[in-house]
Amino acid sequence: MAGIFEQLAERRISEALARGDLDHLPGAGKPLVFDDEPLLSPEQRMVNRILKNAGFTPREVLLRREIAALRQAVEALPAGAERDEKRRELLLLVQVAESRT
Repeated sequence: MAGIFEQLAERRISEALARGDLDHLPGAGKPLVFDDEPLLSPEQRMVNRILKNAGFTPREVLLRREIAALRQAVEALPAGAERDEKRRELLLLVQVAESRT
């Protein structure tokens, strides 16, 4: 159950929306971008931001991307030796990914 302050805030926001007071704010109509992860410590968020700005991609992310690309390749190939080889490569990568978790 919402308290009195939450109800008052909701009413004032609704009134401002009806008047159009919030129509021309920066970023209006665009999705919110949450770069920070709230469950991480401030230090870890800073480290993550530095690594991201430096273009660093964790090995796990690269591995998942490679697995996704191989899955698409396997599905696109006709049955045969090449598809079997790609499937073996995919299974190996999946095993490597599972061993890291």
